[in-house]
Amino acid sequence: MPPARAADGTPSTPAATPQTGRPAPAVGPSPPAASGPTGLFGLLGTCHPVPAAAVTLFAAALAAAVGRSLPGAALTVAAVAAGQLSVGWCNDRVDLGRDLATGRRDKPLVSGAVRPAAVTAAALTALLLCVPLSLAGGWLAGCAHLCGVAAAWAYNLRLKGTAVSWLPYALAFGLLPAFVTLGLPGAPWPPWWLTAAAALLGAGAHFANVLPDIDDDLATGVVGLPHRLGARRSAAVGGLLVLGSAVALVAGPPGRVPPYGWVLLAATAAAVLLGAGLPTGRSRIPFLVTMAIAGADVVLLLVRGADLAGLR
Repeated sequence: MPPARAADGTPSTPAATPQTGRPAPAVGPSPPAASGPTGLFGLLGTCHPVPAAAVTLFAAALAAAVGRSLPGAALTVAAVAAGQLSVGWCNDRVDLGRDLATGRRDKPLVSGAVRPAAVTAAALTALLLCVPLSLAGGWLAGCAHLCGVAAAWAYNLRLKGTAVSWLPYALAFGLLPAFVTLGLPGAPWPPWWLTAAAALLGAGAHFANVLPDIDDDLATGVVGLPHRLGARRSAAVGGLLVLGSAVALVAGPPGRVPPYGWVLLAATAAAVLLGAGLPTGRSRIPFLVTMAIAGADVVLLLVRGADLAGLR
């Protein structure tokens, strides 16, 4: 539920949180927002640049693997980048009240490095650009991508604090391969194993991304599925989802599993076990490990591009 707002429209802090019964941290006004180059860097920092870049690179690699033409691949990358930027900016803007309440000075909006109005405008502009860029690849492909972007916005605006918080991630990631392949001649759907691998990876990324912020989220009324399971069980579930993604990507294509497939599975299993042994807290290691595994999945996808040859 979005935070309450004071009469002047700024986020206000509740007297006590429903989960803990303790008063929320006192919050003063944020410093004046910077402008010029500093404000530009602040705007960049609010778009969640690491996951945005990772998802965009995944789309680019997939476009190369299925044989998209250079113009088609460029449109695909531009559409995914616009969608990711809109989602990242929307996320930080919606979370401003909660970030103020928990003293998240690492957030550009809280530190005053960028104005809220600038982030709102950037999110809406990127979203508007995403529509024609997505539809340029065809109506079916465009609708698949826009459904994924809509799911991500729904997470930011409402579903983040519900038991189905994992669903927008699974849906958005799972539809990404369809966006890429439906833009090919004949509009073929991606193979089931690629969709499954992407959806599982997305759901796993959700659990890994939430882990460092579970306590702050609970203090401000956000109770998604990872919060209901607790940090330890959420880490285990996230690891299993990521491992399942690697299994689908390695074992799903027809034929024998190549040696590098087994290497990827072994490395993924080792990373999951290592992550399970780490203490839970504010560390972003689980999320970074998930991103590293996603990178390894992309490499495997490029190496096994022949498995997607039938889509060309």
